[in-house]
Amino acid sequence: MAEKQKFHIEYLVKASLEMLYQYISTASGLAEWFCDAASSKGNQFTFIWAGSEEQATLIARREDSLVRFRWAADEGEKYYFEIRLEQDELTGDVAMTITDFAYPAEVDEMRQMWNNSVVNLRKIIGAQVS
Repeated sequence: MAEKQKFHIEYLVKASLEMLYQYISTASGLAEWFCDAASSKGNQFTFIWAGSEEQATLIARREDSLVRFRWAADEGEKYYFEIRLEQDELTGDVAMTITDFAYPAEVDEMRQMWNNSVVNLRKIIGAQVS
């Protein structure tokens, strides 16, 4: 099987850094835009899409800046998905950078999934995304 490849997507979001961090770092926040439902116990998260359940471990976290998860299926591998926030000091806009891994044939599909998810986030928080 081919190795997964790393890819990045960056979005500019006109929203508060602190508010955005709540949407990327908590089960309740993630359930509003990333998946249909989510729960967490410590660093263990459960994400549900259309009745399908996926487990992930929160492997890194920096307050108001970053979350990094590893899917249970990727345990022992170098793969993860990360959402990083960085605020522009002049404009106040937040750069939201997604880093993820996918098999080469699935990269476009995963990019589209992230695009759709961020559109959902934009609708929920009433922010513009570019």
